[in-house]
Amino acid sequence: MDFMTKLERKFGKYAIPNLTLILIAGFIIGYIIEILNPSALELIAMNPAKIMRGQVYRLITWVIIPPSSASILVIITLMFYFSIGRTLENTWGDFRYTVYIVSGILFTDLGMMLTYFVMKIMGQADLLEAYYQYGVYGATTYYLCMSMFLAFAFMFPDMQVLLYFIIPIKVKLLGYLYIAYLLYDILQYGLNRYYFRMVTVIMSILNFILFYFATKGKTRVSHAHKKRRKVYKQQVRQTQVLTRHKCAICGQTEEDNPNLEFRYCSRCKGNYEYCQNHLFTHEHKK
Repeated sequence: MDFMTKLERKFGKYAIPNLTLILIAGFIIGYIIEILNPSALELIAMNPAKIMRGQVYRLITWVIIPPSSASILVIITLMFYFSIGRTLENTWGDFRYTVYIVSGILFTDLGMMLTYFVMKIMGQADLLEAYYQYGVYGATTYYLCMSMFLAFAFMFPDMQVLLYFIIPIKVKLLGYLYIAYLLYDILQYGLNRYYFRMVTVIMSILNFILFYFATKGKTRVSHAHKKRRKVYKQQVRQTQVLTRHKCAICGQTEEDNPNLEFRYCSRCKGNYEYCQNHLFTHEHKK
């Protein structure tokens, strides 16, 4: 019994059902706020300095800020995240999915607060505050959603999606591209000294990193299972060979003539099978 199973038995009652639907509903609210009053997003954004002044609600409300700006692709984006989220929810169950999403949120909060304290010690807290004034928020749901997609790509690597609605591509290839993009972002933020954004990226996908190493190899098919599957297929083939049709009149089988069709006669008493040549011309058995 693994660690997550123990947790589920003890705390499973605290799982959040339909969490994906709740997240998407929050994004919709965020899009509405962005359209009506974009500057209002700052009131709910993750801001460690204001959290330390008592606005603790920001530790949660930043999750409402959608992963991308409002555009004509909003509906498609939301449907995509809803689809992969529901798939993970149904595959893992409510509790494990809740742990995955909530841990991503908590890791991001922890990373941002630690970055704030470090920058404050270094005398750069004002620089961080300036970023927020220009709408450069530290925490973003973009990377949280990306961690959701990476988990989906890990669970269903051979599933195909249509890139740009035209090009079929396996999900695992998109997963590799996303990982490369994440590494590029981390490197760029580090070189430009946007440490709070660099920490955000790392902490937002930390739940996926832990999930990957915790489940690595457990989803692979064992050698014993492969052997059982091979034996089963052999037994099925043997059964298919032994099961053959035979005409009660001429005695022909499908091995004698593969083009023959065979039917049972409903008017004969007993299980008598006839080929297509004798199905309607034979004398019925009484």
